Amino acid sequence: MGVRTQFGALCWRIRKDKVEVLLVQTRRSKRWIVPKGWPMEGQTPAKAASTEAFEEAGVVGKASSICIGLYSYTKYPRTSEDPLPCMVALFPLKAEKVLQEYPEKGQRKRKWASPRKAAQLADEPELAQILRHFDPRLMRL
Repeated sequence: MGVRTQFGALCWRIRKDKVEVLLVQTRRSKRWIVPKGWPMEGQTPAKAASTEAFEEAGVVGKASSICIGLYSYTKYPRTSEDPLPCMVALFPLKAEKVLQEYPEKGQRKRKWASPRKAAQLADEPELAQILRHFDPRLMRL
């Protein structure tokens, strides 16, 4: 099987004139990642990323339709299936609301951090690089 595509949301907000980005923990290994998931029938990549942001982190907002980066990782399924190489297309999503109740609340922690701090926490090196250089003001988002 070849590389699988996923869509991720790089959720961001401005707090006290500083950019913050959101990380969520994976369910099993507790690594810090961005909300992401598989393509959804009838949804654009950006809309699928928005849906994942809501389900995994309780973030509501509109994702930009412009992909700001790609990163790769290997997904290790629970069962004896082979590892899946995945490529994630990232879409910036300005957080308009952060809900206290959301579908995966009891399964994941979420954390807002500066892009630099988020890059230090992120497990995947390519994701860390995207986070480290993310500035929505320079991208006119």
